[in-house]
Amino acid sequence: VQLQACGGGLVQAGGSLRLSCAASGLTFSTYVMGWFRQAPGKEREFVAAISRNGGRTIYTEPVQGRFTISRDNAKNMMYLQMNTLEPEDTAVYYCAKGYGGYYSDNYSSKISSYDYWGQGTKVTVSS
Repeated sequence: VQLQACGGGLVQAGGSLRLSCAASGLTFSTYVMGWFRQAPGKEREFVAAISRNGGRTIYTEPVQGRFTISRDNAKNMMYLQMNTLEPEDTAVYYCAKGYGGYYSDNYSSKISSYDYWGQGTKVTVSS
């Protein structure tokens, strides 16, 4: 299994970025997927998760209304559209594969529910 995240960069507060995660070596459509982030000096935290068919999503409260997670199972791709970025969003963002296809808002927002991680893409938001 390989997960390759990209799309990070430097952006001013209020700006937008779209992160992408390319998955290979798995039957992508059968797994829950998620985005996590780790800010300097902090623990990795949940950002968003999406069910196998994209019909259900969950977000951490600080990004609700600003970020949108999506997936394209035909292309083995997952995305995170980030709008109205804030300096507090500065972090390395990781895409992750769930252990399986089970989805619930509570279960799918836990780091322990994911078993493969991409290498991360850095997002820096300047004030």
